Amino acid sequence: MPTFQYKALQTDGSVAEGQLEAGGRQDAFRQMEGRGLRPISLAERNGASGAAKSSPKPVLKPVAKEVEPESKATKANGAPAPSMNLSFGGGNKITPRILENFTRLLSSLLAAGVPLSRALVILCKEAATPAVGAKWKQVHDHVVDGLSLAEAMSRSPETFPRVYVAMVEAGETGGFLDVVLGQIADFQAREKEMRSKVMTALLYPVILLILALGVLVFLLVFFIPRFQTIFTGFGAKLPLLTQMIVSTSDVLRHYGLFLVLALGIGGYMLRTWFLSEAGRRKWEGMILRAPVVGPLVAQFAMSRFCRMLGTLLGAGVPLINGLNVARRSIGNQILVDAVSNSIERVKEGKQLGTSLGECRALFSGSVLEMISVAEESGKLDHELVRIANVTEGDLDRQLKTAVALAEPLMLFFIAGFIGTIFIGMVIPIFSLQDHIK
Repeated sequence: MPTFQYKALQTDGSVAEGQLEAGGRQDAFRQMEGRGLRPISLAERNGASGAAKSSPKPVLKPVAKEVEPESKATKANGAPAPSMNLSFGGGNKITPRILENFTRLLSSLLAAGVPLSRALVILCKEAATPAVGAKWKQVHDHVVDGLSLAEAMSRSPETFPRVYVAMVEAGETGGFLDVVLGQIADFQAREKEMRSKVMTALLYPVILLILALGVLVFLLVFFIPRFQTIFTGFGAKLPLLTQMIVSTSDVLRHYGLFLVLALGIGGYMLRTWFLSEAGRRKWEGMILRAPVVGPLVAQFAMSRFCRMLGTLLGAGVPLINGLNVARRSIGNQILVDAVSNSIERVKEGKQLGTSLGECRALFSGSVLEMISVAEESGKLDHELVRIANVTEGDLDRQLKTAVALAEPLMLFFIAGFIGTIFIGMVIPIFSLQDHIK
């Protein structure tokens, strides 16, 4: 009877290794189930030499599509990893926080040696809501059916963005999927942290803006009409600034509902335009030409491109293949097209630094020079990663400065706006005293 070498999860989450005799793989799986074990790997040992023969079959049993929930994940040292709840707040939408936790836990499972299909089964259990679990099960089923993880994720573009799928494909291409998933989770965490900083810095001025708009609407709709009636009774002419405020009041009182409806329709049309291919390209071009935001977007795209290409080259992926995958991680389609033209010149035999020289919106002269020197010295992969680290540090400092300036600027505009309204209401009061005399 054949002897099988197994590695499996015990009920307490620890990893157990051992041998058992069985009539075949299915019998071995049944025996492991009887012992309360969940298989991670199973290999048949050769009776003559005692060497284990790895089976080409997946570690999951043939009925793996009927997802078997896994109670705990394991760390690399065999200790049980803490359970990570992948749903926050319920609902059917996969939020960025849920996706980040999914990515990080999947990276940890793969780094611990858990096969991909088994890791996806575990994540199905870790999802606290049926909707989230169904989404991870959908990815799992595509993988078991023979698709790569990137292809399986690309079937759900509403959950996995194109940049996310491109980076996963890079990890599968280079054979370091766990590393790339960890990088994706770090990217998501940094973006969430920066978003949180921006929201925190803008919270106070936004509250002031809402209160100011509320007071303004009250004045325009209820107070100013009465003020106008009193002033008109004296036969006086209102100053120009006050007339403009009064005219705005009349528009709001008579056409306010139509204005709200027009804003709603305009917002819907604008959203539809953004979702279209032409609209998205136009918007991305406007973002790149913006005075402050454009350079930041280009720097972030360049950093992500350099990090991905450097990681791929370090794993032994050919330059052309690495470029084709890394360019998709840029995100901005206009920059993607520019890099695509550079890739064509690399295919013709030109150097990478020279080929990227025409994409000056993405690569500065100093970066191109560093790439050219590293390419000549054979250290292109290390230099690209170093450029990404330096650029990300500089980008973080620039974003912190921009956020610090945003709050006083907004407060300045709010103060100017409210001050203008105040002056427009005070000027007629002084004129009213002359008419009373």
